Amino acid sequence: MLDSSLATALAENRQRTGTLASVTTATVPKLRKAIRRKSPGLHFERELWEQGLDIVVGVDEVGRGSWAGPISVGAAVVPKDRRIYKVRDSKMLREDEREALFERIAGWVEAWSVGHASHWECDRFGMSDAQKIAARRAIAGLGVTPDVAIIDGNWDFVGGSVGQTEKIVKGDAVCLSVASASILAKVTRDRFMRRMAIRFPGYNFENNKGYNGPHHVAGLASLGPSPIHRKSWAFMDTIPEITEPRYRRPEAQQQLF
Repeated sequence: MLDSSLATALAENRQRTGTLASVTTATVPKLRKAIRRKSPGLHFERELWEQGLDIVVGVDEVGRGSWAGPISVGAAVVPKDRRIYKVRDSKMLREDEREALFERIAGWVEAWSVGHASHWECDRFGMSDAQKIAARRAIAGLGVTPDVAIIDGNWDFVGGSVGQTEKIVKGDAVCLSVASASILAKVTRDRFMRRMAIRFPGYNFENNKGYNGPHHVAGLASLGPSPIHRKSWAFMDTIPEITEPRYRRPEAQQQLF
């Protein structure tokens, strides 16, 4: 179940092949020396292409540990014949660097999508199933059917949406398709949370993007949870004079996957 704000965010940010070709020359700040040599490559993608798996999609998530907002999964299908530079794991980059790279990546990839599972779905179904929901939506939004997905980490949260999956620990640091997906997901979710900061002021969402931090904790203490907080999480037990109880998932929860 997606609320109207999340549905709007998804619709506004998802693009497909060629729609942003004119912005691939967007200026990206010069890479800092500390990350200059930490460039992800296409080694893993080439191995899969050589096996006859033509449509390779990189997949990564963002927002799993956030106290508020959606969990989001990015999916990026990279081209065989064009290369892009300055892409790094999104966690290594400053916000301005990610924003500049977002436009370049969106114009470079063959297809991309970001799928979301809302704060309500995180509460209702738990984080693991919510992550699978977001991944399923990301794959469905590509407009193409991938032959194989490269997943960041050691857990296959995509299986069922794509026939074959490959898991790579720290894939966003070494695999260009996964690094691209991580930036697309991070920027899309960050933009959404900045809009939510205007709608729900007092929690510092514009800076913390829903994650734990002193200003966020202070906002919860003075205001209570916002409508986009994950109300099944343990922080709900620490809010003084809380106006609503912590959400408890039904024990006999329906099996989603």
